[in-house]
Amino acid sequence: MTSAEFELSAYKPVWHQKLLQYTIIRFLLAVVIVGAVQFVSRKLMSQFLPGSDWMVFRNMAAMTLGLLSYAFYVRLIEKRRVTELAVFSAWKEWLIGLVLGAMLFVLVLGSLSLLGVFHIDGYNDPRVMLKYLPVFIVVAVMEELFFRAMIFRMMEESLGSVVALAISALAFGFAHASNPGATWFSSVAIALEAGIAFGAAYMLTRRLALCIAMHFSWNFTQGAVFSVAVSGQESKGWLQTHMTGSEWLSGGAFGAEASVLALLLATLMGIVFLHLAWKRGQFKPGFWKKSPPSAQA
Repeated sequence: MTSAEFELSAYKPVWHQKLLQYTIIRFLLAVVIVGAVQFVSRKLMSQFLPGSDWMVFRNMAAMTLGLLSYAFYVRLIEKRRVTELAVFSAWKEWLIGLVLGAMLFVLVLGSLSLLGVFHIDGYNDPRVMLKYLPVFIVVAVMEELFFRAMIFRMMEESLGSVVALAISALAFGFAHASNPGATWFSSVAIALEAGIAFGAAYMLTRRLALCIAMHFSWNFTQGAVFSVAVSGQESKGWLQTHMTGSEWLSGGAFGAEASVLALLLATLMGIVFLHLAWKRGQFKPGFWKKSPPSAQA
């Protein structure tokens, strides 16, 4: 064996490096790492910090550990900076997301009010909204971490943006299928209005800040401010409200997210994000359009 042949053989990937070339293997590894940390941490905290007094701390701690375990996976396996978890440098995206999420839901309820479907009956102490802050922060962060940073981002690497967006959106929508008041339509609505919008927001920025902020603001506005059920979960926030009329407009027991009006408005925003992402060249081709390794060399 010549010296050149020896040097070439020395750089051949070992078996575990070959396995990590497959997207599904990396995805499963990420799920195992993040999932194991979540399971163990929640079990330990439930045992040593039981009771409702510690519930907020347990949830926030589990969320923090979830982010750290994901960052650990990225640094260990993908060997890169965890740019998708940018915080301070993404301050504009946080702000825009908070405004967009709130404005969109206000637009939905304002339209439903004009149609005689949504009604405000009175007010509660505004401090009641504070109890929803940690709940909706944890929900937004953990769901976006899983469905956008893990499912969408990792599937996009091998399947392309369009297929990955479809998979992550459907997974997100039908993950809510077991919620109270859920129907097949509510699952499809969540997939289209939120799965596409949040996925497109990630495509546009390649960071989680915008989609997390939108997700949180949407949930907080509907649940903590307007007391509308959030994906089937009843909320009693600042305003005392109720819905009347047909379920296809009100969303029924699932809440306004299953309203055809919310479906149309939120999906439209997702299409706008997709258009902007396309203009920025953020769409990645599918596997069928990629050149074989020999051609890329």
